[in-house]
Amino acid sequence: MAVEVKELLEADVHFGHLTRKWDPNMAPYVYIERNGIHIINLYKTAVKIEEASEALSKIANSGRKILFVATKKQAKDIVSEKAGAINMPYITERWPGGMLTNFVTIRKAVKKMAMIDRMKKDGTFLTLSKKERLQVDRLRAKLEKNLGSIADMTRLPGALFVVDIKREHIAIKEAQKLNIPIFAMVDTNSDPRQVDYVIPANDDASKSIDKVLSYVTTAIANGLADRKSEKDGFEDSEDDNTEEIIAKAKSKKASTITAGDEEE
Repeated sequence: MAVEVKELLEADVHFGHLTRKWDPNMAPYVYIERNGIHIINLYKTAVKIEEASEALSKIANSGRKILFVATKKQAKDIVSEKAGAINMPYITERWPGGMLTNFVTIRKAVKKMAMIDRMKKDGTFLTLSKKERLQVDRLRAKLEKNLGSIADMTRLPGALFVVDIKREHIAIKEAQKLNIPIFAMVDTNSDPRQVDYVIPANDDASKSIDKVLSYVTTAIANGLADRKSEKDGFEDSEDDNTEEIIAKAKSKKASTITAGDEEE
């Protein structure tokens, strides 16, 4: 997937932070300083987006989920829209402590949400008092807000994609403990050494976040599409083999019957 530097420029991906706030480890990705602000080298950004996209496509093709994490205001809506469109889980509210390192407990909370839904379907909910129904509804709303987007994530994700690693430092630490690959948009005020796949980019502007996420989610969608076509191809191949086996069996049976007739 070719990444256009011109598109990155138009989306303000090149604007870093104030020079006094920079992390020296981002030096390889800084092109120049202008008016007290570091300008990111977009040619390097384009290469890193392509590398990350290829790796994410392979993870999606393997059937593993990619968890998107972005709780900052500028990124929340963009991430929920783009991750939701490719059926990937995302966290856009407060990061639930132990989301990864204590995943069993998180799954229990998700199951509790499913149990409330079942209660409403089978009529059990209506047997509760008005006060109890109100409490259950509040709990359901809280769980939906914090965990609704990960309801279908039955196991640990194959990777994390993070917008702003300084803000999402707890998620980063949990992923590091479990050796889960970390992909992230990393601005000039952050330490890229915390991330496996660095995408040097402005992580504050909505335009920049939208542009990078568009490239990334397109690559994931392609990986999912390839997986589906491979799966369909395998099933077709199985069908063909089965039909061939049946045809051989019929032919063998017919030969046996003919041979019997000749003996008589």
